[in-house]
Amino acid sequence: MVERAVCPPPPDILCIGAVLWDVIGRTTAPLAPGADMPGRIIRLPGGVAMNIAMTLVRFGLTPALLTAIGRDAEGDTLLAEAARMGMRTDFVHRSDHLPTDRYMAIEGPEGLFAAIADAHSLEAAGDRILAPLADGRLGSDAAPWSGPVALDGNLTPDLLARIAGSPLFAQADLRVAPASPGKAERLLALLGHPKATFYVNLEEACLLCRRRLSDAADATAALLALGARRVIVTDGGRGLADADGNGLVQIRPRAVTVQRVTGAGDTLMAAHLVAERRGIPRDEALAFAAEAAARYVAGETEI
Repeated sequence: MVERAVCPPPPDILCIGAVLWDVIGRTTAPLAPGADMPGRIIRLPGGVAMNIAMTLVRFGLTPALLTAIGRDAEGDTLLAEAARMGMRTDFVHRSDHLPTDRYMAIEGPEGLFAAIADAHSLEAAGDRILAPLADGRLGSDAAPWSGPVALDGNLTPDLLARIAGSPLFAQADLRVAPASPGKAERLLALLGHPKATFYVNLEEACLLCRRRLSDAADATAALLALGARRVIVTDGGRGLADADGNGLVQIRPRAVTVQRVTGAGDTLMAAHLVAERRGIPRDEALAFAAEAAARYVAGETEI
């Protein structure tokens, strides 16, 4: 008797974008340019797509990673760690010629002091990371993926513009994050997508709108006016807002002592998606996400 291969169930969500190694130095001493301070340096899996996936796993979901990772020792270790945590890695594009990407950050008592994101391999891979959405493994033009997608702004502006008009994403519940203020304007091409929800901080909202905005609520109104369907804007401990054509919800997160900041926005986005997947009412979903981010920033959850 010939045994038939058992196909795994489809993933709960697709995380498209940066999956790399974070190298983060943290100090409790005040920082200034040129300072050489004692502290701790850690290396851990990171990148926006990876940070989102790690939070989703903590809440019991199975995300699939769509990204580019080199066929090098760092890439092998990174994929093994992702699989160990419970992520689907079988759709990842592996490159023989591009190294695994990296991110380096310095954090002080006031939060992020400086960072450099080296996501050049992801950018060079281009639309090859999206092949499973077109070749039938996760979808096709005729039967596109219809579940949630977390998409980050580490992709090139050209690829993001093509995604905005692609039939492969026409039915997806698209959740979009800019990755950093330096890449916020890459998302302009996606603002008119009819099924996209944007997660940005106040600085990123100002860059997208190309003007100063006073607070989270002001920022949501400005982005809706630019064509966004739905926007969630964070403004640190001062508050966050969720707005679409049906109204505005605002909350103020609890105050915490900051222990880490890299990945906080990604944690909030993932937790919010989890809450909505559970059918939690809109105001409670925003509060749920804010609390998850607060616990992360305070160091009360595992990385």
